[in-house]
Amino acid sequence: MEATGIHHEALAEWLLEQGYRVCVLNPAQIAHYARSQLQRVKTDKVDAKLIAEYGERHQDELRPWQPEPRAVKRLKALVRRLGDLREIEQMERNRLEVADASVQASIQSVLEHVGQEIEETLKAIDDHIDNDPDLRGKRDLLTSIDGVADKTAALLLAELGDPLRFANGRAITAFAGLNPRLQESGSYRGQTRISKMGSSRLRAGLYMPAISALTYNEAIRAMGERLRERGKTGKQIVCAAMRKLLNIAYGVLKSGQPFDAKLALAH
Repeated sequence: MEATGIHHEALAEWLLEQGYRVCVLNPAQIAHYARSQLQRVKTDKVDAKLIAEYGERHQDELRPWQPEPRAVKRLKALVRRLGDLREIEQMERNRLEVADASVQASIQSVLEHVGQEIEETLKAIDDHIDNDPDLRGKRDLLTSIDGVADKTAALLLAELGDPLRFANGRAITAFAGLNPRLQESGSYRGQTRISKMGSSRLRAGLYMPAISALTYNEAIRAMGERLRERGKTGKQIVCAAMRKLLNIAYGVLKSGQPFDAKLALAH
């Protein structure tokens, strides 16, 4: 089946309980396969047939799906709820700036309520991680990285799940949609951009930590200086810092060892 946000999970879990082998595919895989088959019609019936054909042709390559551990699933729900609340807060702040005096009190009341919800959700996230030995240990590893605070650590743990499911750093970079994509044809060579085909939440959550790491993380700062000397733009440098930070996070989680700036500089 194709991943559809969180909507596929209930069916996947039920099928697994019934003894079926379940494989969940990235929508990008199916879209690429559809293009290779010159498939232009898109309906639920056509999509279902396409997914079945893909599964039959590539069954030896498909990895069986396993549900996330309950602790990770709860953490993901809390972290995503926090993100939703922050979006609501920002929307209300924007409204307050231009609102008529007659509705400002109402908006302020909503902001106060949302602010309280944010504080309670932050506490729930901290308590949940503190009460789970595995999550607590991983958070401590992640926060040993200069540029990664508790908030970013919680996001990484929620969105990445089990880091060992990724074969290497390239796989985790692609999962976040931070892998470079070059467009070229014949003599034409376009700009290299990130694919943006992975987790938008992960990319958004890594942006500010990457900017911080360019100042405070010795390894990432050195990389940023090298890229600047090569004429890279500020945006390209930040994207590279996001990739580097994600790969460092993957490294400490996989090795079980805290961040070592000297080791990171050597790589």
